[in-house]
Amino acid sequence: MKKKLRDDLTLIYTSNFPKKLKITSRKKYHVTIGIGGNIGDTKKIFDKLFLYLKSDTRFDILMSSPLLLNPPFGFLEQNYFLNGIIALKTNLSPNDFLKNMLRLEKRLGRKRSFQDAPRTLDIDIIFFDNRKINTKKLIIPHKDWANRESVIIPLKRM
Repeated sequence: MKKKLRDDLTLIYTSNFPKKLKITSRKKYHVTIGIGGNIGDTKKIFDKLFLYLKSDTRFDILMSSPLLLNPPFGFLEQNYFLNGIIALKTNLSPNDFLKNMLRLEKRLGRKRSFQDAPRTLDIDIIFFDNRKINTKKLIIPHKDWANRESVIIPLKRM
């Protein structure tokens, strides 16, 4: 199902997006990740990510947002992006969580070329519990999240 918000913004509903899982998790940290992509069958890639996270005992998925089809920013000469949000719990530290997300991006076809380049899958850590982290490798909350429709719109629909 699709719901047009504006000429350039469309919500897309699939079997895993949105989804609320009735899980009571004893894991320590509540993490919100943003996912995005615009190369290949993005919905299929997102489903693979969702199923991987769901089957990995280090993560408990709490819920996911509907997906948002939206224009690129930064580098504009590329296809529209599909973006969504997944909320989960984990016992991993922020740096270990980041390493796992980078491995997942790579496993699902991510190749890094230049900033804002087209990609199969981008996983951003939007929030990690209530922590604030500002290192060379990791900035939490994600830089400029509050100004990105690709984050705000799916987040509001969870």
